[in-house]
Amino acid sequence: MRLAISCGYAGMGLGNDTVDLVQEAERLGYAQAWVAEAYGSDAPTVLGWLAAQTTSIGLGAGVMQIPARTPAMTAMTAATLDRLSGGRFHLGLGVSGPQVSEGWHGVRFAAPLARTREYVDIVRMALRREQVEYAGEHFTLPLPDGPGKALRLTIRPPRTDLPVYLAAVGPRNLRLAGEVADGWLGIFFSPEHSADQLAAVRAGREAVGAGSDGDAMAGFDVVATVPVVVMDDLEAARSVVAGYTALYIGGMGSRKQNFYNRLARSLGFDAAADEIQDLYLAGRARDAAAAVPFDLVDSTALIGPPERIAERIGRYATAGVTTLSVAPYATTTAARVAVLRTVGDALAGLG
Repeated sequence: MRLAISCGYAGMGLGNDTVDLVQEAERLGYAQAWVAEAYGSDAPTVLGWLAAQTTSIGLGAGVMQIPARTPAMTAMTAATLDRLSGGRFHLGLGVSGPQVSEGWHGVRFAAPLARTREYVDIVRMALRREQVEYAGEHFTLPLPDGPGKALRLTIRPPRTDLPVYLAAVGPRNLRLAGEVADGWLGIFFSPEHSADQLAAVRAGREAVGAGSDGDAMAGFDVVATVPVVVMDDLEAARSVVAGYTALYIGGMGSRKQNFYNRLARSLGFDAAADEIQDLYLAGRARDAAAAVPFDLVDSTALIGPPERIAERIGRYATAGVTTLSVAPYATTTAARVAVLRTVGDALAGLG
């Protein structure tokens, strides 16, 4: 299992110390740095900034939103970032959610799995520098009965097989990741409750004959984003992560459609999911955070003193995680660097 750093959004999360932290992660031997986008900072701009100031660490979009860009635009951006970084770019894709897709991008949140499959098809076709001709249910290129013609990407990306990752939560989306992607970006990953998720990915891999030497998961990158809080007081550590947890479980989506709320239920926290959502949607974000159970945080994050983190980090490797993406929760750059070092030492201790 290797390590990555989860950088969140520019101006939020890690804030303006992103470059310092990614450079330190690179020095510590971290394999990847993942950058998010929602409806604030975009991932490609931040990744271009990081590419200019790093030399070896992989740079991942976690994720570029499918409703925000045409597949051809995504292929152009991916090829450009891969060239600028010397072949270090990882393309993470996700459909976002209905509120962002329809409220921010003006794109109907319909048939997300079918749209994702077609989107990945076109992106890969463009990165292979083929003439892009596609007749799908959701995408048609070129448009019929018009002046458009099939075009080919004019630049040559360093890799025509640039790795594609999908952010996925539900079983059908996880199976799709196994079928069409090179990796899965997981959130609220609980090693003790991950068997069904990874089985869905494996089923997708097996369906398309992926893998090698009889192992369908060979070569597939399972990336789990994990908040890390290093402190002795476990309740205080819970409270540090609770606001983030409540935001996703309670506020990322509507009452009828919230993927993260469903995920919390799949982990066995039905009552807590109800309470968190009720409080959050009533405008009581602090109370929602207070309602996040310790066990939910402890199951999906690494919290506590260094020795406790060292004891618990092996659960991820045992579960099948190949890349642990560390989101360091601390108030200063120095403290965040210390978190990165603590996790690196913990992983080294596994032998």
